[in-house]
Amino acid sequence: MVLRSVNPWTFLFSLAILSTVSQSLHFELQSGRTKCISEDIKSNSMTVGKYTVVNPNEPHPLPPSHKISIRVTSSYGNSYHHAEDVQSGQFAFTAVEAGDYMTCFTAIDHKPEVTLSIDLDWRTGVHSKNWNTLAKKSQVEVMEFEVKKMIETVNSIHEEMFYLRDREEEMQNLNRATNSKMAWLSFLSLFVCLGVAGMQFLHLKTFLEKKKVI
Repeated sequence: MVLRSVNPWTFLFSLAILSTVSQSLHFELQSGRTKCISEDIKSNSMTVGKYTVVNPNEPHPLPPSHKISIRVTSSYGNSYHHAEDVQSGQFAFTAVEAGDYMTCFTAIDHKPEVTLSIDLDWRTGVHSKNWNTLAKKSQVEVMEFEVKKMIETVNSIHEEMFYLRDREEEMQNLNRATNSKMAWLSFLSLFVCLGVAGMQFLHLKTFLEKKKVI
């Protein structure tokens, strides 16, 4: 596990190899700064992690300035976990790609500057077996989210179908009303034409009779 700090200047240093008994890490983070921890993970390996901002004034609650943002990404840039303005959290996933996975912590900017103490317990492979409950819970939450998203999609499609059916019915009613009006207009036009023709015929007959043509 390697810890990286992203500051106006970048420095990199390696931690000693952690024992198999514990893989917890404690580090400090200043306001507005970012520190990243990398872990080389094999593909198809289970990874679980838990992070907490240490409360310096227990039992009082943490102040609003003691919040962080966290993002877990693979070496290919794929995001596996993301949280904003939190004081603790956890993540669990199965690595799809082999390589370095990066967990970056960013402290919110605060004036005056404060120093946050963060505890991170990140376990991979066989060391993550003690956290099966967390992994299962995380996977269930992901599945639950996907199911909810599918249900919302189905409901949206269902509502759209009802809307389209109502619109189709409205268009059919409009077409029937338009056809009915056009039929009445056609009959009225024919009646007017016949009336005008009859009046012209009578006028012409009267004119010719006056002229004693007929």
